[in-house]
Amino acid sequence: MPEVLYERNREYIPRIAAVHDMCGYGKCSLTAAIPILSAAGCDVCPVPTALFSAHTRYKVFTMEDTTDMLGGYLDAWQQEGVELDGVYSGFLGSPDQVAIIQRLYREYPKSLRFVDPVMGDAGGMYATYTAQLCEAMGALVDGADLLMPNLTESSILTGTEYPGQDITNEQVRQIIGNLFDMGAKNVVLKGIDHNDGRIRNFVANAKEGVDRMTECVHEKLPYMCHGTGDAFASAMIGGVMAGLDLAAASRLAGEFVHNAMVQTKFQPDYQDRGVSFELSLGDLTSLVD
Repeated sequence: MPEVLYERNREYIPRIAAVHDMCGYGKCSLTAAIPILSAAGCDVCPVPTALFSAHTRYKVFTMEDTTDMLGGYLDAWQQEGVELDGVYSGFLGSPDQVAIIQRLYREYPKSLRFVDPVMGDAGGMYATYTAQLCEAMGALVDGADLLMPNLTESSILTGTEYPGQDITNEQVRQIIGNLFDMGAKNVVLKGIDHNDGRIRNFVANAKEGVDRMTECVHEKLPYMCHGTGDAFASAMIGGVMAGLDLAAASRLAGEFVHNAMVQTKFQPDYQDRGVSFELSLGDLTSLVD
């Protein structure tokens, strides 16, 4: 049976540290996590891992690595007695930032650990990533309460060849089993595509094993949008923090992204602009009405 990670008290607003980059243009990372989690009734505390002028789909962008400022940033949180219910990590700017996340794990041992290992897609790494950074990202798998990789990221994490998106359920079980062996407690494996007009995500927890995984199926739209992975992960965590079980949260996130993509097609330069989720935020607000 899919696991419930958080029992929601309707009068309490849970606080999530979102450890992501910030893009000035292009809806992804913190510019997705903050509004999406806020709509789901969470207090979002950003920990910016890098500052971009725009996301890396653009040919021209600037990047400022924030690693050197994060130690003092978190020292101030400690001095003020900031409390957290979850730590949600995504895009990192350097291998040293893994230690920043691990510091949060030590200082907030009761917080849920949500890991979206943002490293690449379609078989390739993102432009700013290195082999060293990908290797360091693997350290966050061990102890992750919820790990949310796509097939490219799962291949990088497990050191295996990228299998493409059209894989069998037996291959899905093997990949998720490998991630369990690395220490993940729950896994949502995203983006399986059998070229039948559907996208499949698989949800499994280590206690029950891969044979009890749940398949979540959504319509595949005939175009792509940047930032759908960040939108999915943020909506998934929003569902978890609203008290949904993992399968229900995955279905919610898949439908949220689908509905946002439908709206995106009407926006100018939508393929570069990023997924337009604004008109779908009410789907999340209704979780905690």
